[in-house]
Amino acid sequence: MKVIISSPPLGGALHPTLGQNRQFQWFHNPSFIYPMVPAWAATMLQEKGHRVLWNDAVAMRWSVEDFWEFISREKPDLVAIETKTPVVKRHWEIISRLKSAFPDTLIALTGDHVTALPRESLEMSPVDYVLTGGDYDFLLVNLVEHLEGRCAMQAGIWHRRNGGFHNTGPFALDHDLDSLPEIDRELTRWELYGEHLFIKKPHTYTMAGRDCWYGRCSFCSWTTLYPRFRVRSHEKVLDEIGHLVERYGIREIFDDTGTFPSGGWLERFCAGMVERGYAERVSISCNARVGALSEQEYRLMAEAGFRLLKFGVESANQKTLDRLNKGTTVQEIVESCRMAKQAGLTVHLTTMVGYPWESLEDARRTLDLSRKLLTTGDADMLQATIVIPYPGTPLYDEARDNNWLLTTDWDLYDMSAPVLESPISPDVINRLTRGLYRAFLSPRFIGRTLFSIRSLDDFKFLVRAGKAVLGHLRDFMRRRAEH
Repeated sequence: MKVIISSPPLGGALHPTLGQNRQFQWFHNPSFIYPMVPAWAATMLQEKGHRVLWNDAVAMRWSVEDFWEFISREKPDLVAIETKTPVVKRHWEIISRLKSAFPDTLIALTGDHVTALPRESLEMSPVDYVLTGGDYDFLLVNLVEHLEGRCAMQAGIWHRRNGGFHNTGPFALDHDLDSLPEIDRELTRWELYGEHLFIKKPHTYTMAGRDCWYGRCSFCSWTTLYPRFRVRSHEKVLDEIGHLVERYGIREIFDDTGTFPSGGWLERFCAGMVERGYAERVSISCNARVGALSEQEYRLMAEAGFRLLKFGVESANQKTLDRLNKGTTVQEIVESCRMAKQAGLTVHLTTMVGYPWESLEDARRTLDLSRKLLTTGDADMLQATIVIPYPGTPLYDEARDNNWLLTTDWDLYDMSAPVLESPISPDVINRLTRGLYRAFLSPRFIGRTLFSIRSLDDFKFLVRAGKAVLGHLRDFMRRRAEH
């Protein structure tokens, strides 16, 4: 079969951040994260002998016209699209147009939104298949093999039959992750992807586990996809890193596991990085969990070549951390940042504002802590967003049950404005978010950052990061004007 794995262009001046993102925003100055699970799907399908075309039209900066010319020329048997809540309605429109123009082309949707609400997309569009759960790479391969008459459909697939909707049962995360092949980076256009977080080039992504070993934060949409954590063996991940270093000359990697594995797995991985000599050749960054690691573990990671850790802070209010089921304390936020920095690691914080239960004073407390950590040098970078209750999450259920939802128009779930009732006005929430980014503009932070420059790579990174900060400020100014 000819299969196109696509992220269709959505039009307009802003760029959607879709691939591998647990959250979503529109940006003037975007960075595109490597969509690892679709990339594995493409690789496995090609290994099975199918004709696979990679069509991330968003990252490729294609126009809508480019996309339709491509589809008309290729005439695929199946198009697979990963969707998210803020763009699912636009994807329904694209699917309707696809089916109208090419009725014999089959279409499959994947992702956290359709996992939470699989029937909805079948009702609202002529999509043929909805693949639920996070192992949609395995499921897509299974679906294509089924369509060629080679096997039955696995659990987790919704489809049309005899005028109705049917499914093969609840999805099961029972696939062996060590059976995954190394991703075909050329097929999947690896050079298109890279966040503003990277310092060195060339750079790329890995994914050691699916998805977060804690997995209980009430706002995280990927708990819908991965209610159970699994990890690839540390040897498999080390082999992949070695291949990336030797074949592509990769100098920096971001591992996009929801939370990087810890404990014995981490120790064995770090030892392997040192023993194989990779620690001196490639830098690694990853998502990490506040309060999970000791001083010794942070030092071990630094020795193994780790450069940056992303900490999900979310709030500086203990009542909010408890309601989000973070399982952390404000003091652990401060201590984790301090220990990571003392080990020589770069610390990137993620925060949110707009909780229904937080007052203006509460929100300012998060702003103050973030500014303090940046000013004192216990943190280096910051990402600020408006909290959004994605369908399928406990936060969405709580918001629905408490009548906090201002709308269920999915177009508005794009972090451009609050969709939850809040004691704070939308204008003030946007102003607070901009205030978090303005923490980068303090003279003390700027002075320390300039003093830290050690190489041309460092200088180029700071230029890119500065553009990203200004772009975020511009985005939130736009949102204020629109709302």
